[in-house]
Amino acid sequence: MSTLSLRHASRVALITVPAVLFATCAAILPPSAPPQGPLSSAEFAELQRSAMFGDEDVRYLRMSRAVLEPQIDEILDLWYGFVGSQPHLLASFANPDGEPIPDYLAAVRQRFGRWILTTADAQFDDDWLAAQHEIGLRHHRAKKNRTDGVDAAPHIRLRHVVALTYPITHTLRPFLAAGDHSHTAEAIDKMHQAWTKAVLLQVTLWSKPYVKPGDF
Repeated sequence: MSTLSLRHASRVALITVPAVLFATCAAILPPSAPPQGPLSSAEFAELQRSAMFGDEDVRYLRMSRAVLEPQIDEILDLWYGFVGSQPHLLASFANPDGEPIPDYLAAVRQRFGRWILTTADAQFDDDWLAAQHEIGLRHHRAKKNRTDGVDAAPHIRLRHVVALTYPITHTLRPFLAAGDHSHTAEAIDKMHQAWTKAVLLQVTLWSKPYVKPGDF
């Protein structure tokens, strides 16, 4: 599918295209204080080491912000176009009659753009950890749909949340290489690696509500 056709599809899809992973954005700026995160700062530091995520990755994530911010609409067009082409993903944001909910999609798109910037800011403090836990809950039947007060599918299956790690991170690289900047090929690769690790870490944190107590 061409970039043009994806962009056109995504414009139309503001009415018809949900995104399973886009539920993540419901927690970026929560209307109330999020609950305590699933991990302490010390535990998250261990998880970062497991993912080989270090200070260099933080630096390259923050470098990516200036590159990605002017391209957020184009990034969302591409991601929405992909998810909208998958009926099993689209169904997660449909009402009981199977129709997508336009206001829900519009609000989620806005929050998803902020998620890109939040990830690039790489401020991994206790508030951020708590927000990740809230994001997981808002994918799960425990809190799905409460943020926007909608009657959509009540639960997003974890297998799709995990699997979407690849299309989100893989398709981001051309945007990191584009834009008005003079970064070297090595710097672009390192920004992409940092993003891949950061998304993997977040998906790991979001999975907590799905995991049997004591196993996470």
